[in-house]
Amino acid sequence: MLDIKQIRKDPDFTKKKLATRGIKPETIDELLDYDAKRRDLIVQSESLKATRNDVSEKISQLKRNKADASDAIEQMKQTGQKIKALDDQLRQIEEQEHDLAAHLPNIPADGVPVSLTEEGAVELRKVGQIPSFGFKPKHHWEIGEDLGILDFERAAKVSGSRFVYYIGDGALLERAVYNFYLDQNTAAGYQEVIPPYMVNDDSMYGTGQFPKFLETKAGYELAGTDLTMIPTAEVPLVNYYRNEVIPEEKLPVSFTALSPAFRSEAGSAGRDTKGLIRLHQFNKVEMVKFTKPEDSWKALEQITHQAEENLQKLGLAYHVITLTTSDMSFTAAMTHDLEVWFPAQDKYREISSCSNTTDFQARRSHIQYRDEDGKLHFVHTLNGSGLAVGRTVAAILENYQNEDGSVTIPEVLRPYMHGKTKIEKQK
Repeated sequence: MLDIKQIRKDPDFTKKKLATRGIKPETIDELLDYDAKRRDLIVQSESLKATRNDVSEKISQLKRNKADASDAIEQMKQTGQKIKALDDQLRQIEEQEHDLAAHLPNIPADGVPVSLTEEGAVELRKVGQIPSFGFKPKHHWEIGEDLGILDFERAAKVSGSRFVYYIGDGALLERAVYNFYLDQNTAAGYQEVIPPYMVNDDSMYGTGQFPKFLETKAGYELAGTDLTMIPTAEVPLVNYYRNEVIPEEKLPVSFTALSPAFRSEAGSAGRDTKGLIRLHQFNKVEMVKFTKPEDSWKALEQITHQAEENLQKLGLAYHVITLTTSDMSFTAAMTHDLEVWFPAQDKYREISSCSNTTDFQARRSHIQYRDEDGKLHFVHTLNGSGLAVGRTVAAILENYQNEDGSVTIPEVLRPYMHGKTKIEKQK
């Protein structure tokens, strides 16, 4: 949620920044119009309430003096009706203002590439050696099915398209990847959390998924409840401190969690219909930070570095890009994406997004800290995939494939794979 005081103070700045995210200037004017009406109604209502208090005192005085109070009582009745009408109007204006504000994305930070499409992202660095093969590399789903470690056909029978069974060494590899990530993240100072996998509407609103997810049908809501299956562990991790004041001495707080993520992939028809890239259910290791405002940009580089280090230890080539103003998430002020190399596709594919949401989520979730002078401030929240597990498995299968169809296991994962060095066809 944006700070209405800042919008009121410098509306032209807000219009200019949000125009880079596709928001029309008239939308900000409409919001400010609601804001002005709301404040005016509050003044009128408070004035009438003060009058009502005076009349109430007058009625009491008249009754003590055994005088006729009928005119004052009638005045009190009329004033009460006016107050009710104003308060009803005020509630309606507040709802309209809140709904409009809830649809406004975060202000992009200076330095974010400006574009109304994903084109124009800036590459920050390339890391690792892109592998070369003496044979035509296969896609990861072909490798997995040939080895008998991925079964998409039976998953479709049981659940529908965009689901998968991991079998044998496939399941072991998936488990090895997320245990490796968790161990790396906790060694770097992140506290491991096992969060709920269902969250209420307030939580989805707090991290910015609602109302957007409701309108685009991007999530899985449980009928008859206000619960939604989490699209990312970011939601329960950030909401851990919703409506709380974090002690200043605890900051920064760093959480990491493995969880399934559930996404309807609305709007993705025809894209990545094969393989592990775009499933309705997948595992992801998430990282979340809570910081003071002055520390959040350094924290963005830290969380990005942690995701990069995980990839580097796996020996996977990748590059880091800064997303454009319109391509980053609704809540982000800046996002660095890590994209890992996929040989069969001959291109980089996203495996992690690391974002600084500044105080945007904290305002929606009411997460604050109190400084040494006793003043309350909103924290800044950050999140990053550390990393998407299924996409990592896919990248390993493609980058470590051998001509005989086997897959060499990255060295750092071998202790998690019971010492195995290769995945060969399942018997």
